[in-house]
Amino acid sequence: MFQKLKSFRNLNHNVRLVLWFTLMQSLGRGIWMGNVLSSFIYLLSDSSSQLLGLTSAATGVTMTIVVFPSGFLADRFRRDWMLKAAAVFGLISAGILFFANTLTMIFISLIIWGLYQGLTRPSLEALFADSVPSGDRSVIYSWRQMFGQIGMAIGPFLNIILFLILGDEWDLSILKWVMGVGLIFSLISLAMMFLFSDKKSLGSLSDSIPLPDTTTENEEPQGDLPFAFDSSRTKTKIPLIPTKFIPYILVGCNIIIGLGAGMTVKFFPIFFMEEYTMSPILVQIISGLTSIATGFSGLLAQRYSKANGRPQMIFLVQAVATICLGIIATYPPMWLLIIIFILRGSFMNAAQPLSRSILMDIIPKEKRGLWNSLEALAWGLFWNVSAVVGGYLIGPNNNFRLNFLVTMGIYVFGTLPVILLFKSVASEK
Repeated sequence: MFQKLKSFRNLNHNVRLVLWFTLMQSLGRGIWMGNVLSSFIYLLSDSSSQLLGLTSAATGVTMTIVVFPSGFLADRFRRDWMLKAAAVFGLISAGILFFANTLTMIFISLIIWGLYQGLTRPSLEALFADSVPSGDRSVIYSWRQMFGQIGMAIGPFLNIILFLILGDEWDLSILKWVMGVGLIFSLISLAMMFLFSDKKSLGSLSDSIPLPDTTTENEEPQGDLPFAFDSSRTKTKIPLIPTKFIPYILVGCNIIIGLGAGMTVKFFPIFFMEEYTMSPILVQIISGLTSIATGFSGLLAQRYSKANGRPQMIFLVQAVATICLGIIATYPPMWLLIIIFILRGSFMNAAQPLSRSILMDIIPKEKRGLWNSLEALAWGLFWNVSAVVGGYLIGPNNNFRLNFLVTMGIYVFGTLPVILLFKSVASEK
């Protein structure tokens, strides 16, 4: 499979399209959605962390309303039809945000953006999984993350040019122009959604892999099954975590991690602005470097997972990211903060391709839309709605330390259960 990646034309139509879509969407979001949108809302709301959190919740709530019906429809009908419908809502949302100059318009735009995400996530992830051979997914998923992080890196670096031209200031009119440029790239990615096709997905090659739940002394791992068995010398059956429980553990951990991330990530630009008085250009540099580091971290984690196991690598990178957040809570010198912040973001996100590859190896094709709806909760409802909690924890006195420490505790709870999978999920070939 890795050899095929060297020849882009050999990839499945939907896989190629997902990679390009991910690149263009991430490029647009890297310009307008991250620190620029957060700063714009923060300044427009007279420096209110609470209102910034509420705007994030608007997306999460509407996404949650539609994500499960969307997943159900994606499994029962056509995934490509759902993506075309989602693109329409995305175009409407981007159009409103392009002309938004009040908090009300921003709220309306982000509500519709939540509808777009709720319709997109289950169908896109299911169609992508349907187009990648089972048992060899992690490399494709890691490269997909790399494409996304390349876009997320290019976006902030383009912002540097825009801020040099328009002014290196946290000014509403400047931020508005920057957002407008980013939305143009988002429109390109939305247009690409009309090109996906269920007919070009794979057949049985992308189906789930049948897996036993127990083994005995004389049994050995069979063929390319992605599950490991205890080979210790014993005459009794050695129970493993039943296969049906593994998706629940993975999704549950992702939801907990998403809950913590939502409380914190939205407010990092404000943290940089208020506590370290960083300029917009410096924040863009940090954001771009974090995206580059994230892409390479994902590839390295996938590579070492072959020898050490996917759950083991998920646990390792998330544990390191949690420790990094604890260091950030001490308000270290700026040079150290930048290094630790980049490590935190890149390591935490390096777990996502591994987690998703395990999940899609297990879930049957006819249920992938529903399970991807569950996954979307982690970065929809919990990520966005928990931003409200984060805003209130920070409060008018900018108590970022309390927010970071609470998030660190949540990360611990979201990482420890992964240990249960160490004996149940093996490395890929």
